Amino acid sequence: MPLPTFNARGDLPEGVHQATLAEVVARLGQGAPSRQRATAALLLIHQLVSATGLLDRFVIYGSYVTDKPAPNDVDIFLVLAAEFDIEQLTGETRILFSHSLAQQHFGTSVFWVNRSTSFANVEDLIEGWQTKRDLTRRGIVEVIQ
Repeated sequence: MPLPTFNARGDLPEGVHQATLAEVVARLGQGAPSRQRATAALLLIHQLVSATGLLDRFVIYGSYVTDKPAPNDVDIFLVLAAEFDIEQLTGETRILFSHSLAQQHFGTSVFWVNRSTSFANVEDLIEGWQTKRDLTRRGIVEVIQ
């Protein structure tokens, strides 16, 4: 099912909308240079984290999943399998799992949890990313295979 149309505020309707990475890029990856840069970062991050073999969920939120012509960046929330161990990572993949380094290196905000070490319920965390700073609700996108 394709991503729904944006509402009057320029957001996706509230909820977690599933789409393939190709669908995300086709719908949201074109336009201003900043949107194209965010898309390139999104693709690289997805490739790097998928290569670990331990990615459970890949959620995109923020201005990237709006009708904003020039989003600031792409915001990503990752859920990793219980056996994920950051100590086993090197290079750019390791950088992904440091919020400040990922922001500097990729120009993205990356947040993540490991299913075995997270004290929070993953569904509650994903639900939380639907709340904007002004406390209104928006839709977010989960990338599926």
